[in-house]
Amino acid sequence: MSFVSEFKAFAMKGNVVDLAVGVIIGAAFGKIVDSVVADLIMPIVGAIFGGLDFSQFFIVLKDIPPGVPETLADLKKAGVPVFAWGSFLTIALNFVILAFIIFIMVKQINRLKREEAAAPAAPAEPPEEVVLLRQIRDSLSK
Repeated sequence: MSFVSEFKAFAMKGNVVDLAVGVIIGAAFGKIVDSVVADLIMPIVGAIFGGLDFSQFFIVLKDIPPGVPETLADLKKAGVPVFAWGSFLTIALNFVILAFIIFIMVKQINRLKREEAAAPAAPAEPPEEVVLLRQIRDSLSK
C-alpha cells in the first residue's frame, strides 16, 4: 500500500472525520462562550461590584516607562511584565462555563442513550396454541 493511499484510508475513517468536525465546532463554541463571558456575564458582575472591568485588573511587576498609559494592553505592548489576574479570572470563568455546558450536554446524551437501550422490550408471550403445539412436539420427540 502506497503512502498516499494509506494516508487517504486513515483520513477517511469515520473517527478521524468525526474528530475534525468536533474540533471545528468546539473552536466555534469556545468563541461563543468567550463572548458570553466577556460581553454578558462579566459586565453584570462588574456592575454588581461597582462598574469594575475585571479584564483590566493587573499588578505591574516592574517600573512603567514614562509616557506609557497604564492599561493592560499598552503595558504588554511596551514589554512591561504584569500579573494580569483579572484576565485570568475572566478566562477561568470561561472554562467553568464551558465545562458546565459540556457536562450538561454529556449528561443529556447519556440519558438519551439509556432510553434508547431500554426501549427494546421483551418479546411478547406466544399465543396459547403455539405453546400447546410446542408441548405436543416435545412429547412426540421423546
